Amino acid sequence: MDLKEIMAINLRRIRHGKKLTQEELADRSSLSARYIGAIERADVSASVTVLGQIAEALDVDPAELVTKSR
Repeated sequence: MDLKEIMAINLRRIRHGKKLTQEELADRSSLSARYIGAIERADVSASVTVLGQIAEALDVDPAELVTKSR
C-alpha cells in the first residue's frame, strides 16, 4: 500500500469519526469538496501544504494522516 492510499484511508476514517462531510471539511480547509474526494479515493497525491491544511481543519497531527495503521 502506498502513502497515497494510506492517507486516503486515514482521512476518510478521521473525517467520519468527527462526523464531517467532505463539503464541511473542504470549507474548513479552504479546499474544494471535489479535491477532498479525490484524495479520499487516492486519485491524487496531496502536497505537504494540503496535508497541513487538512490536518489543521481536522485538529489532528499531520502524521496521523500518513501513518499506517497496525
